[in-house]
Amino acid sequence: MAISRIPQTSLLFVLLLLTAAMVLGGFGPAQPDPEHAASAGHQDPVAPVLLALTVLLVCAKVGGELFERLGQPAVLGELIFGVILGNLVLVNLQWDFFGPLRTDHITEQWAYAIDILARIGVILLLFEVGLESSVAEMRKVGASSFLVATVGVIAPFALGYFASATFIKEVPPVILAMNANFDLSNIHIFIGATLCATSVGITARVLKDLGKLQTKEAKIVLGAAVIDDVMGLIILAVAAGIIVAAETGVPMEFAEVVKITGVALGFLVGAIVIGLTVVPRILKKIAVLRTHGIMLISALLFCFLFAYLANAAGLAAIVGAFAAGLILEEVHFTEFREEKHLHDLLTPVTTFLVPIFFVVMGIQVRLETFLNPSVLGLALALSVAAFIGKQVCGLAVVDKGLDRLSVGLGMVPRGEVGLIFASIGKGLGVVDDAIFSAIVIMVIVTTLMTPPLLKFSLARWERRRPAEA
Repeated sequence: MAISRIPQTSLLFVLLLLTAAMVLGGFGPAQPDPEHAASAGHQDPVAPVLLALTVLLVCAKVGGELFERLGQPAVLGELIFGVILGNLVLVNLQWDFFGPLRTDHITEQWAYAIDILARIGVILLLFEVGLESSVAEMRKVGASSFLVATVGVIAPFALGYFASATFIKEVPPVILAMNANFDLSNIHIFIGATLCATSVGITARVLKDLGKLQTKEAKIVLGAAVIDDVMGLIILAVAAGIIVAAETGVPMEFAEVVKITGVALGFLVGAIVIGLTVVPRILKKIAVLRTHGIMLISALLFCFLFAYLANAAGLAAIVGAFAAGLILEEVHFTEFREEKHLHDLLTPVTTFLVPIFFVVMGIQVRLETFLNPSVLGLALALSVAAFIGKQVCGLAVVDKGLDRLSVGLGMVPRGEVGLIFASIGKGLGVVDDAIFSAIVIMVIVTTLMTPPLLKFSLARWERRRPAEA
């Protein structure tokens, strides 16, 4: 029988059985049997990495497929299947195959390799988000988009800070053990920052599926989401700077906050200026090369270089990746010999690496933390704050006769951006397992609620328009 004739549901079932056989059958890469350690000395060190990648990618694609069939974003399937993988240990203590990925300091070589791939994946994700925008588009969004974005940052930050202050009354012991002088307000600041950004991809996908991308409301939402992400990245840079200063025991002065903000804005503005002047000339020189794949490699070089420079400037690497994507417009690649568009060339790379990040984020969620009522309360409070904070920004639309409810709903999902912020918080030592799990639940809730609510809101507005006309 030809593969094309096999029902897709059967293929999904086979993939699930394959994954279960590898994980539950004792082929996990994390815990080799000591009795066979000597005989396993000849094993290629890349073998456990390959096995881990197989399991992660199968789970990512099966989870993504199942959730897309349910009308939800694939990222939710990747995240939830990762949660299942990471918490199999709750069913059987011997099924802790992915335990090394859940530690603060990874020591297993295979887990370290997977962690690096996940980090590269998230850098490419922000690069891809930047590619979907342009400087020209940001200039056209108008006053409404800017005001929506501004309110959409301030309100969620304030509500997130308040929710955190309400439920987190003391520094978690794990964080306190790393820094005895850690200030509790740093946690509140970072949680507030986590609630600021909006997932452009999820909202854009919903609007596209509904055929509403050309409406004025959609343009305001997408324009505001781009500005919102830039503001969110700047807030992330400031929050990270405050936390790093706290770790050194030296309180951060207001002038230092201004300095970090200036560096972040200066980096983004500088990247835009370079993109409009220098980059086109460089790419024109590179375009004469005949080497296969030079177009993709050129784009990746800018992505990695800008990510490195952002890190060297004290910012998150994703800020540089986003800036690189923002300046590399498709028009700069017209003289290359490649027949495909840059986005088409980049898709196979991101299809491989980006899902690894989301599955690994899911693996790091510890379900046992939800036995603590305060964690559940924090997750609920953050979800409510995230929803209300973005819904308020719909009121900032200055144009008359527009659907403000749909604008607010379009800004609600946090998606991959919220997960990125949470992972950075874990790396900075400001987010423990309980807080991380609460943030992930907030991401899941806001991402799940947006598609059906936005669909309902837009349909309601369409029914009202003829009556008002």
